[in-house]
Amino acid sequence: MSLHFKSMNIQKNKFKEALINGTPQKGLWTTLSSSYSTEVLAGAGFDWMLLDMEHSPNEMDTILGQLQVLAGYPVNAVVRPVWNDTLLIKRLLDIGVQTILLPYVQTAGEAENAVRAMRYPPRGIRGVSNVTRATQFGRVKDYMKVCEAELCLLVQIETQTSLDHLEAIASVDGVDGVFIGPADLSASLGYPGQQSHPTVIKTIEDAIKRIRACGKGAGILTGDSTLAKQYIKAGSTFTAVGVDAALLARAGEALAQQF
Repeated sequence: MSLHFKSMNIQKNKFKEALINGTPQKGLWTTLSSSYSTEVLAGAGFDWMLLDMEHSPNEMDTILGQLQVLAGYPVNAVVRPVWNDTLLIKRLLDIGVQTILLPYVQTAGEAENAVRAMRYPPRGIRGVSNVTRATQFGRVKDYMKVCEAELCLLVQIETQTSLDHLEAIASVDGVDGVFIGPADLSASLGYPGQQSHPTVIKTIEDAIKRIRACGKGAGILTGDSTLAKQYIKAGSTFTAVGVDAALLARAGEALAQQF
């Protein structure tokens, strides 16, 4: 008895396409680690949503549930693992993550290692499995040949060291965008908790221009709408303008204070 199944095309990565075209995209940071809360916000009108593992209690199963929810909405999923780790990257790619944001990348060598983790041999070291969610369980024709065009690697710079190596990091083949982590960066610059300090803002705006000069997308997170608009004007192409937990906390406080 022979089994027949319909082959499927790989899902297009609209986030990466917009990044290549330089089209600004507004995003939301999600930290509540719940498919239900993620679905509440999935239809709000954001272009992309970041599912965070670094500073949130997300694990592989909760990320999977949120990916499944987001698949039904016109919003792109970006996942930030806890570290620039080859094994974590492999597992995330296998469950269907197409865009990964890696924290704390400080050198071109670290960026190159991340690129290799995103690619199959002989160009990289990604482990091979043919029946994964990424392959639609074996239904995507020639997945190993076509997937790289739809995978998107973002690296996060958040220290003075990474600023010193910014052009080298951004110029690595396979790095599609560079995200500036403002909280850690402000601390590294000597202004902990002062993301709105003039020196921090100037440094970030300069970094955005340097990233764009390398031909790569530049990103940032800020809950300050004035700053967000300022960074977009400076050239930020993927800008997270809020955090789900902060939205809930501040709205809850405002409601309570009315009574």
